[in-house]
Amino acid sequence: MRFGRRKPVPLRPETEAPADPAPAPRNDPAEATAELKKLTPRKVGKARKSGSTAIVRSAHYATVRQAVFGTIDVSSALSRSHAEVRREVETIINEVVAAENLPVTQTEQKQMAQEILHDMFGVGPIEPLLADETVSDIMVNGPDQIYVERHGRLELTPLKFRDNAHVMNVAQRIASSIGRRVDESSPMVDARLPDGSRVNVILPPLAIDGAAISIRKFSRKDLTLPRLAAGGSMSQAMAKVMGIAASCRLNIVVSGGTGSGKTTLLNALSRYISERERIVTIEDAAELQLQQPHVVRLETRPPSIEGTGAVTQGDLVRNALRMRPDRIILGETRGAEAFDVLQAMNTGHDGSMTTLHANNPRDALIRLESMVMMSNGNLPLYSIRRQIASAVHLIIQIERMRDGSRRVTSITELAGMEGDVIVTQELFQFSYDATAFGDEVKGSYESTGLRPLFADRARYYGMETALLEAMRP
Repeated sequence: MRFGRRKPVPLRPETEAPADPAPAPRNDPAEATAELKKLTPRKVGKARKSGSTAIVRSAHYATVRQAVFGTIDVSSALSRSHAEVRREVETIINEVVAAENLPVTQTEQKQMAQEILHDMFGVGPIEPLLADETVSDIMVNGPDQIYVERHGRLELTPLKFRDNAHVMNVAQRIASSIGRRVDESSPMVDARLPDGSRVNVILPPLAIDGAAISIRKFSRKDLTLPRLAAGGSMSQAMAKVMGIAASCRLNIVVSGGTGSGKTTLLNALSRYISERERIVTIEDAAELQLQQPHVVRLETRPPSIEGTGAVTQGDLVRNALRMRPDRIILGETRGAEAFDVLQAMNTGHDGSMTTLHANNPRDALIRLESMVMMSNGNLPLYSIRRQIASAVHLIIQIERMRDGSRRVTSITELAGMEGDVIVTQELFQFSYDATAFGDEVKGSYESTGLRPLFADRARYYGMETALLEAMRP
């Protein structure tokens, strides 16, 4: 192709007390100390500051844990408050320590109680990481290796699971909490935690070194376009133009690589949707955080063990068209549903938004073409391009830089067709400063100064003056 330029469900607890003594914990004091020594001083300092250092278990943890799970009816604990269960757990630990005359300090007892509660109601040893606001991703590679991403960089933590069965148990509770299953017959699943964090689980035999859990954390920060601009992800002028585009009901595609911040940007754009509009969201695992009062959230369903009953994004898009939506927001376009999305954008559902994986705006258009062909291979390429050119108004490209920062690198407007070519014009771009090469990527956001083609639409919404002011170089 050539281009011209112009109420969440709580996690289930463990329902049975372990019949056999719990396996000896892997991260005893000596091992935890060794793990801490492996980390650089900078990483250890960050881990301690954020409260996510490993719990240094006593050698008697297995005995205490078995006594707690043998005493408490965990399945009935859901009906009681967390504080009440904590008090009961701490009481049992005190009694066991006194009865067995175990050399366990008060601090270690509190650590044991906390870890047992994480096992009962949370996600085991990685529960503190979910509360750590500096962590954006959590990656469990088997029981002995837990990585996190902080400020765009990966760090190894000293946290560990007891064994692979412990990882499997946590993975199965996460999946079952939203009515999905993960086991040897169905070893992959996408799920979410009650706080909205996105989870992917893959089990042996597909994961050779043990069960792997990847968690993209739900951001508790109220991220808006002005705040993203203040953080350096875009310029204030770009934030203004994007807000006007969303308010004027432009069809917007957010393009970028994995972990580049596409969903975060989509959430920020959605804040400019009027509260008077009916919005239908469609996702594989629900993670959009729309603030409007009239939102219908739809989620796909994987096939059953017999291979039946699957509900795809394409199915949900077609159903959404019968639900009288003002806007349809698709969490991510990744397959044949692209054809239905374009049809929706072309049939009176202006203001629809979606994301897709692509390295630049041109690749985004090529990917859209390919995905439409997956749905309807009989359509001629010219017709597909006309559909795209008439349906999509704006492509916003976002990128995760080598220093871990996320930046909007391009805002590109589709300007129609010339022959069989989709014509585009770039409104903004991020220009790298090649003379300042270092650990930190430096550059500037530049406006091309072109008059956006949607200026007439902005005039209809009373925003033309603000748009042209923001476009000034």
